[in-house]
Amino acid sequence: MMKFGFIGMGNMGYAMLKGALSVFDKEDILFTCPSQDRRDKISQETGVRNVESNAECANNAKYIILAVKPLVYDTVIKNIRDIVTEEHVIISLAPGIDIASIKDKFDKNVRVVRVMPNTPALVGEGMTGVCMDSKELALGERDMIEKFFNSFGKMVEVPERLMSAVTCASGSSPAYVYMFIEALADSVVKYGIPRKDAYKLVAQTVLGSAKMVLETGEHPGKLKDDVCSPGGTTIRGVAALEEFGLRNAVIKATDECYKACVGK
Repeated sequence: MMKFGFIGMGNMGYAMLKGALSVFDKEDILFTCPSQDRRDKISQETGVRNVESNAECANNAKYIILAVKPLVYDTVIKNIRDIVTEEHVIISLAPGIDIASIKDKFDKNVRVVRVMPNTPALVGEGMTGVCMDSKELALGERDMIEKFFNSFGKMVEVPERLMSAVTCASGSSPAYVYMFIEALADSVVKYGIPRKDAYKLVAQTVLGSAKMVLETGEHPGKLKDDVCSPGGTTIRGVAALEEFGLRNAVIKATDECYKACVGK
């Protein structure tokens, strides 16, 4: 039996699969998705075996990753319900569907790990929130899950009540970062910097700034203050961001994201 079986190969499933190959052998992984063309293309690109059905995927892997849209969860679970045993571990990516609901859909004793990854997994810089019950998993299984999610970035273990907030913090927010990169690049293209150079200047700055937060342990406010010389160029830019509501816009975006996660 293989270690990991992906059911679904959309943007997130593909990103995780590609990231996992940096640590795991291609023989440890298999996947399925409805499109034969997509299956063939991904297998040709990665060397990872694909199978035709959800049932076949579940029957050949211990850790079953449900990387499909929430609206098809019922159908997928019906496909694999009779195959899944207490030896399997179900890994659910669906925002807004809690562990109890997934167990109810299986209508049997199954072990479920709920996660919220993000698409930077594709380049080994993903961030995943993970909720798992230590009483249901052996130490080796927990280690394997941690190894898997750390293979394409970083992970934090959180209680399930915080999973919707994790979606806001890291699941959806790459889109906001891309918008910021695009906007800042546009702002300097206006002054003559070629667009290709503008994207490189801005994206590397975002990457470096994030790394400063992670590796120095300093509060982001202090790191911001370190760049703001009295009366200088940066503090004038910061003042303009405050005037036009950067913080408020981000907080409002999180509020809307959170409401969508909890169904409000």
